[in-house]
Amino acid sequence: MHISASVFINDDESGLHHDYEQWLEKLAPHEPVSQYRHNDTGEDNADSHLKRQIMGREVVVAITNGKLDFGPWEQIFESGKKSGLKSSDAEMPKMRSHDAPE
Repeated sequence: MHISASVFINDDESGLHHDYEQWLEKLAPHEPVSQYRHNDTGEDNADSHLKRQIMGREVVVAITNGKLDFGPWEQIFESGKKSGLKSSDAEMPKMRSHDAPE
């Protein structure tokens, strides 16, 4: 995951994806790139860092009977610079309680 990417859980609905993109772009527009001091370093991704701060970089997912427990339309999404929104492959390490038998 890129340093400017964020992860979130929400409904997998194209209208909602569009709304997020529009909302985030209003809060931290990409252009003009000269409005951000970070971009003086030669990069052009200051807006992505700000958007990541708003959306976050980690999520908490309920686990029921050993499986990720989403609502019927929910998925984990990753957003990042110029990549749009996409379904993420969630990897969950094998965990067990100290009290649970192996």
